[in-house]
Amino acid sequence: MRLRRAELKEFLDEKARHYEQNWFIEDDPISIPHQLSNKEDVEIAAFLTATIAWGQRKTIINNAQKLLEMMDRSPHSFLMNHSEKDLKPFESFVHRTFNGDDLLYFISALRHIYKAHGGLENAFSQHPTDMQQSIAAFKLTFFSLPHLPRTQKHVSDPMKKSTAKRLNMFLRWMVRSPQNGVDFGLWSKLDPSHLMLPLDVHTASVSRKLNLLKRKQNDWNAVEELTANLRKMDATDPTKYDFALFGIGAYEKHFKSLNSKG
Repeated sequence: MRLRRAELKEFLDEKARHYEQNWFIEDDPISIPHQLSNKEDVEIAAFLTATIAWGQRKTIINNAQKLLEMMDRSPHSFLMNHSEKDLKPFESFVHRTFNGDDLLYFISALRHIYKAHGGLENAFSQHPTDMQQSIAAFKLTFFSLPHLPRTQKHVSDPMKKSTAKRLNMFLRWMVRSPQNGVDFGLWSKLDPSHLMLPLDVHTASVSRKLNLLKRKQNDWNAVEELTANLRKMDATDPTKYDFALFGIGAYEKHFKSLNSKG
């Protein structure tokens, strides 16, 4: 599908406006942190939800809801005040390959981040203009406590060419403006202009059909290529197009019949 840049921008702007609406929340994992209002509660619930955001969306939402209930719907208070006995139910938690051992480490690491580093915003803001460096630095901070090697796979590393889709999605949730009622805009130490597109099968497929992405492999290089092209359309808020690209791929089945030669 070939559109001139002005036409493509107009098309994607319209799609972004259409999908970035309150109705989008209901069937999306972002619905979990939207149940909360305290900044720390929202960001902890969002981080844990994003961590398990792979597979069927219904299962993701159900398991994230279970986590929220296990934390008495007050994640920050739970992290800072729980006893060893309170952790017992978490041992049996499973979401695909993310298990109780992984979850227990996540709880201890998050507690450490709030006690020693002032919270998730600080931990993710070590390189505020470079999300590849910032995510990699966060991972080092997150795994600074003794841990099982297997747990490391649940925090992506863009330095190893991962798309870091779930972490980029989490950062979009935290940083982008809340004016349309979907993202939260809770963090001020990162700017929306520096965010990277959360690349998944939907956004990658649609981007290739729209000639926004030429790289065939879904990796960090693809994230950089796609985000750079989106910045040409909106340098201040490139990840707003996540709504357009994901929405087209997930909801507009007729689009799948188009090919990149259009």
